[in-house]
Amino acid sequence: MLLEFIRTHTIPRPVPFVPEIRLYQAEEPIALWEKTESESATQQPPPFWAFAWAGGQALARHILDNPTLVADRPALDLATGSGLVAVAAAKAGAHPVTANDIDPLSLAAATVNAELNNVRVRTIEADMLSADPPEPVVLAGDVFYSREMAARVLPFLRRAAGRGALVLVGDPGRAYLPTDRMIRQTTYEVPVEITLESVPTRPTTIWQVLP
Repeated sequence: MLLEFIRTHTIPRPVPFVPEIRLYQAEEPIALWEKTESESATQQPPPFWAFAWAGGQALARHILDNPTLVADRPALDLATGSGLVAVAAAKAGAHPVTANDIDPLSLAAATVNAELNNVRVRTIEADMLSADPPEPVVLAGDVFYSREMAARVLPFLRRAAGRGALVLVGDPGRAYLPTDRMIRQTTYEVPVEITLESVPTRPTTIWQVLP
C-alpha cells in the first residue's frame, strides 16, 4: 500500500545535483502532505521523503565522486528520507547498505527508489539514536534542522566516530550544526526547491565527524 502510494503521487525524475540517480519526487509539497493526511487515520509528518534535500544531494555527489570511501564496506544512512544517500552508497559499491528512518513512508520511498536505480538497500524502521550500530560507514544528510534533532544526532555520530567509523554529514548551513570536532571535506553549490528553501541553490558542505 505504501509503495503504491509513492508510485501514484510522485514522479520519477533525475536528482538535480546527482542526475545519474532518479528518485520518485513530489511536484508540490503541501498538496502531497495533505494527501498523506487524508489517506491516514493519524497525523502525518511532512513528506521529507519526497524531495532531494541539499544535504543529501551533496553527500550523494561526494560518495559517487569518491567511491573508495564506501566501496566494499557496510554503510548506514541515518534518517534516510528518500533514500538518496543510501542509493548513492550502493551505487558506489557499499554493501550491505542500510537505510534507517522512523517514517514508514520514508522507508517505502527508499525501497522504490533503490529499485528504480537497480541497487539493493535494506531498511530499518526504528529510532536508532540511543544505539551503537556496527557499520564502519555512517552517513547523514541534512539532519541538523532542529535543536532537538541535533541534540540527539550529534552524540550518536560522535559515538560512531569514536569506535572508528567514517562518519560523513552533508549540511547546507542549518542553524543547529555544530562544526567543532568536524573536518570540512568540500563544499558544493546545490540546486534546491525554491518552495522549500526560498532560494534556488544552497552552499552545502560535507563534514567528517570526529569523536
